[in-house]
Amino acid sequence: MRIEEHIIFEDDNIVAVNKPSGLLTIPDRHDNQLASLSGLLKKKYDQIFIVHRLDKDTSGLIIFAKNEVAHKYFSKLFESREVEKYYIGIVNGVLPNEKGSIKESIMEHPVVAGKMVTNPRGRASHTDYEVLESFGIYSFIQLQIHTGRTHQIRVHMKWLGYPIAVDEMYGTAQPILLSAIKKKFKLGKYVEEERPILSRLALHAFKLTFTNMQGEKQTIEAPLSKDMQATLTQLRKHKG
Repeated sequence: MRIEEHIIFEDDNIVAVNKPSGLLTIPDRHDNQLASLSGLLKKKYDQIFIVHRLDKDTSGLIIFAKNEVAHKYFSKLFESREVEKYYIGIVNGVLPNEKGSIKESIMEHPVVAGKMVTNPRGRASHTDYEVLESFGIYSFIQLQIHTGRTHQIRVHMKWLGYPIAVDEMYGTAQPILLSAIKKKFKLGKYVEEERPILSRLALHAFKLTFTNMQGEKQTIEAPLSKDMQATLTQLRKHKG
């Protein structure tokens, strides 16, 4: 992939990238640099500093620092929760309330490696949500996270009973199919099997708002990926 196609903002201090779903933020234990976003950026800039992370399967906005001073500044902003972090996603089901706040503590699963669970003994976690549109079997929502726990949104939406769509770990791996939302759906004459309109985690890091190093309020937004945009188009088209 050409990393330049995914850069949405940069200045002397940071570079903001619209990360594709399926790409690691940092190299895995096999240390394959080019299989990660940070590795691709290091190839372009020689030096890059990690400020925060996104799950592999989550698409959307992530920023990296381009020098040590910026790294220290932005790391402190994230650690002190002075960055407003917004996501958008598609969840299974229709939520009973248009807005809500989830404050369930989160900890590592006692048995399953890499999985998280809500538990009073876990770390304090806070997610706000707002329903933007409802489509019967799915809902389109905006979320703001006030803490940054691993898999926080996915765990909290599972707890609420409306997991993020196409989330194998916390919901169901069932992809979003046109046949599930379109009445009188028929396969094409020469098509043997239906292709999903969305077959990956339906979660996108949408917007960050913070005070930049010049003391100015700054907001960066990452356009919704083509697959999620196409899914929303179909959901709207066949609503009701």
